[in-house]
Amino acid sequence: MILRKVKDQPKTTREDLVSDLKRAGTTVSTVSISNILYRHGLKSCSAHKVPLLKPAHVQACLKFAKDHLDDPEEAWEKVMGSYETKIELFGINSTRCVWRKKDEYNPKNAIPTVKHGGGNVMLWGCFSAKGTGRLHHIEGRMDGAMYREILGNNLLPS
Repeated sequence: MILRKVKDQPKTTREDLVSDLKRAGTTVSTVSISNILYRHGLKSCSAHKVPLLKPAHVQACLKFAKDHLDDPEEAWEKVMGSYETKIELFGINSTRCVWRKKDEYNPKNAIPTVKHGGGNVMLWGCFSAKGTGRLHHIEGRMDGAMYREILGNNLLPS
């Protein structure tokens, strides 16, 4: 029952498992649950944080990757990528643990994140085969006009 629950719901806590077993008529400690899971190759790890993507976004990314899988290296020398990131300034981002095997990645073990809120710094940067470009501090909420301004001031000079 423990292994089935953890496989179906990797974010299940030891306390959740103790409660489930108690309702089923079995009393087990959290230490025993840890030992059972460890014996089956599972350990408690911090969940990966990934951007919240809709299925359409995932399909578009997959299509792009498949379309360009065989592109020669020279083609990528003409490509520049950009990235926005939010860095939390205050407090600790809550860490959620999941049960998984070492070095295993599964999307259901990830915690979706969104890019909004307070107490943070937003940055935009770019990179290419030639190296990194400019880093720009984003103030306020970014909209289409601000993004075009950032690209105009930073992308080509980089």
